[in-house]
Parts: sequence; structure tokens; C-alpha cells
Amino acid sequence: LRMENRVYRCRNNHCYDQAREGYVNLVLANQKHSLNPGDSSQSLAARASFLSRGYYQKLAEGLTEDGKLISIEKNDELEDIIRENIALSPLGHKIEVLIGDCKELIPSLHDKFDIVFIDADKREYSEYLDAVLPIVRKGGWIIADNTLWDGHVVDANYDHDKQTLGLRAFNDKVQADERLENVMLPLRDGVTLIHVVG
Repeated sequence: LRMENRVYRCRNNHCYDQAREGYVNLVLANQKHSLNPGDSSQSLAARASFLSRGYYQKLAEGLTEDGKLISIEKNDELEDIIRENIALSPLGHKIEVLIGDCKELIPSLHDKFDIVFIDADKREYSEYLDAVLPIVRKGGWIIADNTLWDGHVVDANYDHDKQTLGLRAFNDKVQADERLENVMLPLRDGVTLIHVVG
């Protein structure tokens, strides 16, 4: 789990610092029974609580009995610690980890997803959006982390920073896409909630 750029081992809601850095590239949640349109805000609220207490556990808690969660991690050096942490969870049987580049792995996924969480290479956020839109069902959600990037996205001093430019392009792309409704929350480094409506 990544919080404050640190990796933690979590057991029974207590997290222990593993003194390593790393993060999940992409997390996708899927339910066989689609959400009712009137349930979307309640469902989002249930899932959004994962932001403060760890990706896997909190997302998995929001799944239906037949739901599943897929995490894509690019850094294969983190595979062992990720799998160890998931094994500690009583919901670990609902979580699948794929190791590799999400842009290459996503086309092989044939399910539709209710929610996607993106926290990866900021230079490629626009490409991630293009990759996940075909697999997010209408009425689903995309949550993108770090979209304010410590205020750099509106700071001319970062006009040549590739990560900042990548996030600016992503933010503009989301805003211009008529299939999407979005709101950017000014929490910490910025979180954008994107509702797929078309």
C-alpha cells in the first residue's frame, strides 16, 4: 500500500512501514451484477473510503459477493510484498494481481468494470484514460490520483516538467470529453472523480 510515498504491510487495519517506495499502477473493480443507477452515489461513497486506508482492502469491502478486484503493478520487484499483503486480507480471494505494463495488459481484459483507480506514471495518464474507457461500463467511475500535482499543473515554473505536462494534458482531455462528467477534489495532491455517462 502506498501512503506518503511509503509501503506498508497491513494486518487487521494496522499498517507497518516496510521502508520501501512503490505504488499500485491501476486498480479495477468489477461486479457481475451492475449497479442500479440510483445506487451510484452510495456505491461510490462506500468505495471512496479506500483512499485513506489502503487500495485493496477498502475497494474489496465495497464489492458484491461475486465481485472481483484486479490490480496491475508495473514494478515486478514489489510483487512479493503485494501478494503477502493481499494474503493477509480476508477478502484476498477477490483480488487478482497482474504484473506488467497496464497499457499492454488492459486490452486482454474482457470484463466491464464499475470503477478504475489510476495512480501511475503521470506522463502517461492520457494513455491510461484511453486504455480504460472501453472497459468501464456506462455509469461507472474512474478515479485519478495526483491531478493537482502539488499545484504544479497551474504553475508556469513547471512548464517544462514532463510529469506536470502529462497531468495537464490529462486534465484537459477529461474536461473536453463529452462522455465524461468530472469533479476535481482539492484533497492533498488532487483527486479527480470521473463519471462515465456516455
